[in-house]
Amino acid sequence: MAQALNENGTDEGLTARQRQVLDAVLALLVEGGDTLTMNAVARRASCSKETLYKWFGDRDGLLTATVRWQASKVRAGNYDKAHLDAGALRASLEAFAANWLKVISSRTSIALNRVAVAHAASAKDNLGEIVLANGRFAIGERMKPLLEAAREAGLLSFDDAETAFRSFFGLVGRDVQIRLLLGDALKLSDMEIARDAKRATQQFLSLYGAGK
Repeated sequence: MAQALNENGTDEGLTARQRQVLDAVLALLVEGGDTLTMNAVARRASCSKETLYKWFGDRDGLLTATVRWQASKVRAGNYDKAHLDAGALRASLEAFAANWLKVISSRTSIALNRVAVAHAASAKDNLGEIVLANGRFAIGERMKPLLEAAREAGLLSFDDAETAFRSFFGLVGRDVQIRLLLGDALKLSDMEIARDAKRATQQFLSLYGAGK
């Protein structure tokens, strides 16, 4: 089975053709939600089922790769650990927040999360676990090194990186995701996303900033 993403959760391990296949999966999820089959993916992506099995294994493998592909679009922000200062930290946090808000408010993320919630409730398969492990938890693991580097630099003060990340995650997301999942026609403009990212970052620094 092809390695869908590298260990850092980015898409560098995917070929352009594999990315096209995963985009086809996301498109089918948006259109049909719970009706995803390997046959449907093969038809939409103009490839054989044999190719899908070779690249991704079974249906769960394909779904895992799709979730990781979507989650990889959330970047932790670029920073130089050796030269991390207050300005660079703020910029990185704001970049992550804006990026995450843009991804979770997309039609593809909404559709994917709705299907995952439905499957978790029905015990139909382990899609809920796949989304948690390769979405929320994987994003946290990519973000926590920045928080820990900021602590080492004397910019943040916290005892547990997971707790600090969950605080930031909650400040960024607020009730946005649950509203979208429940059908609220919430539309976030780029300006609103940037404003919310800046506010969440300021609130987080007020809570965990070492110099607060």
